[in-house]
Amino acid sequence: MFNTFKTPADVQAYLDATPYSPEDRNRCPVTVIKDRLAHCLDGGLFAALGLRFLGYPPILIDLQSEAGLDDDHVLAVYQQDGLWGAVAKSNFNGLRLREPVFRSLRELAMSYFEDYFNIDGVKSLRYYTIPLDLQILDSKNWMADDSGADVIEKILKHRRKVSLIPKNVAQKLNRVDELSYQAGMLGVNHDGLYKPKI
Repeated sequence: MFNTFKTPADVQAYLDATPYSPEDRNRCPVTVIKDRLAHCLDGGLFAALGLRFLGYPPILIDLQSEAGLDDDHVLAVYQQDGLWGAVAKSNFNGLRLREPVFRSLRELAMSYFEDYFNIDGVKSLRYYTIPLDLQILDSKNWMADDSGADVIEKILKHRRKVSLIPKNVAQKLNRVDELSYQAGMLGVNHDGLYKPKI
């Protein structure tokens, strides 16, 4: 299956055609293919393996909010000609593919800012984690065993993070406008939407 991918866009197309999973369980790439379901962590792992087959290292970063404000979002990132791009699975339209045009991971992460909002319309992106090269976790069998996906989820939750915007700026942000909200929510699986706790 992975041998059919020729470009990162092919990996993204497969994930786009895979229904979003609202389940509170993690799937390794093999299970994603078997079940034909994925949420963002599952999709990130699948994309990392797809990129690995294309010759890129399997690297993840995790976009994060303040605790309780929103869910996190996993990206499989890669470099082409020294510039960063990403492949991702999301319940939201604007949180998927990024072309490799970004000079830094910070630039790449910030490209998700306007589209990263919760169901209350709060722009909630605050951090990204330092990159995690999954090659160091091959012994956990993350490619073919769901328990390996669980291990990676725990690592990402506790990985050192880089702040994207100052707290005083975050307090003054406007809510997402109605047109952007509707566009971002187009086609979402409502069962998979994160309910803010703060």
